[in-house]
Amino acid sequence: MAKAFSRPATFRDVSTNYCPGCGHGIIQRLVAEVVDEMGIRERTIGLPPVGCAVYLDLYLDFDMVQPAHGRTPAVATGLKRALPDHIIIGYEGDGGLAAIGTAEVIHAANRGENITMIFVNNAVYGMTGGQMAPTTLVDQKTATTPLGRNPERDGYPLRLCELLATLDGAAYLVRTTVSSPANVRKTKKAIRKAIEVQMGKLGFSMVEVLSPCPTNWGLNPVDAMKWIEEKMISYFPLGEFKTPEDKNEVLIDDTPKREPKTK
Repeated sequence: MAKAFSRPATFRDVSTNYCPGCGHGIIQRLVAEVVDEMGIRERTIGLPPVGCAVYLDLYLDFDMVQPAHGRTPAVATGLKRALPDHIIIGYEGDGGLAAIGTAEVIHAANRGENITMIFVNNAVYGMTGGQMAPTTLVDQKTATTPLGRNPERDGYPLRLCELLATLDGAAYLVRTTVSSPANVRKTKKAIRKAIEVQMGKLGFSMVEVLSPCPTNWGLNPVDAMKWIEEKMISYFPLGEFKTPEDKNEVLIDDTPKREPKTK
């Protein structure tokens, strides 16, 4: 009997280091599924972040280059220019892309670099102990805002998709989440489309994923998913903020037509 559901070949058969209920494992499996289905593993290069997903190379079985914290868009730019036939996928959290790497991502998008960024937004610094992040919601309690984020003191949460949508070089910007099976499927489609934009040489693409962090939110995994639906989405609305169609450009899919491999 044929299997209806299997582990993607690109997703390594190892134990996870992530906390129970963390969204990173879901997102990384989706990347693996898309890479397998598109048949691009041999020409894909991933860029792990500095943060909870620093061990990305333990889970995804394709070439990896480790940038310094926040420099993923800059290193991805260099890789794509040196190896234009490769698929470059950067993976960053809100600390790396919306804080220390803000300049890098803005200028990479503005130049229209043909790279794809996966931006994991969990509204908190996860690996370092749950401090306030650029995406922490107003009144959200963290290790450094025990009474809640105060916009008069701390400013407002940064909406990165909306910010980058003003730039001409950005071709595809979308915000999704993994809070339900339906949203997981939408996230997978968004990741594939972002890679197709890169293949079509249409410009910068980014998929922002609202992701749970039960440990630092002080919630169980089920309630963490509910918190995304009830709190995060109202401030970070889901949807496409810029598409190739907005620029009157057409996707060119050069994906090899072969069946995905599974183990």
